[in-house]
Amino acid sequence: MKKVLLIGASGLIAPHIIPSLEPHCDLYLADIKPHPEGRPVQRVDVTDYAQVRHAADGMDAILNFTVNRPHPAHTFHVNTLGAFHVMKAAAEAGVRKVIHTGPAMVLGWYDHDFDVAEAPHAPSTYYYFLTKHLSYRLVESFARTYRIPTLCYLFTQLRHRPAPTESMLSAHPFTIFFNDLADACRQGIELSEVPGYYQEFNLHSLDGQDRYTLEKAKRLLGYAPRTPIREYFGRENTNS
Repeated sequence: MKKVLLIGASGLIAPHIIPSLEPHCDLYLADIKPHPEGRPVQRVDVTDYAQVRHAADGMDAILNFTVNRPHPAHTFHVNTLGAFHVMKAAAEAGVRKVIHTGPAMVLGWYDHDFDVAEAPHAPSTYYYFLTKHLSYRLVESFARTYRIPTLCYLFTQLRHRPAPTESMLSAHPFTIFFNDLADACRQGIELSEVPGYYQEFNLHSLDGQDRYTLEKAKRLLGYAPRTPIREYFGRENTNS
C-alpha cells in the first residue's frame, strides 16, 4: 500500500474522508491540533519547512488539506507559504504524487453560462482567494519544474450526502459530498500518469447541472458522483 501523508488531518474536511481512504493506502495523519475523534496525529506545522520536510520522508504521496481564512498573516502563511513548503519537500524527498485543494475561483463570473470547463481563475480582491490563487501557481511551477505528478482539486462547499427527504434546490454548484471527495482522492493517489505533471479539476457532486463540467475528472480520474443528481432534484408525479 502507498504511504500517504495527509496534512491538515484534524481540520474541517479530512476527518470526514479518512475512514474511506484507510482501506486503500497507508495513511500518516499530520496537523497542529488533535484529531476530533482522537486518532493519533503527528504534529506538523505546514508553515515550518523543517517539519514538513521531515514528515515527507518515505512518502509516496502528500494530500494537502490545510487552510486558513480569517487571519491576515496566518492565511498567507498556511495557504501560500504552506503550499510552497509541501512542494519543496516533495521535490527533495522524491514524493511522486501531490494532491492540492482549494476553492473554485470562477463563481460570479459564469453565473449564466453552461459547460464551463477550465475557465481562468478570477480571485478578485478577496484575500483568501488571492492566497489560494498564489498557491495554485506555486504548486504548478514546482510540479512542472521537478516533474512531480500533481493534482489540484477545486470545490467550494463540502457536506455529507443529504438525506432522501432533504431539498437540494438551493445547492451551491460546486458542492461536493465527503464520500465523493474521498473517491476522488483515492483515484488521484492511484492515477498512474498526470499529463504535463499538473492538472486542475472541477469537483462537485451535482453532475447533470450542466454548468461546471466534470468531463476532465471523469476522463483522467474515472471520477463520478455516487448518487445521480435526479435523486436530489426530482419529485414524485402527483397527477392522479
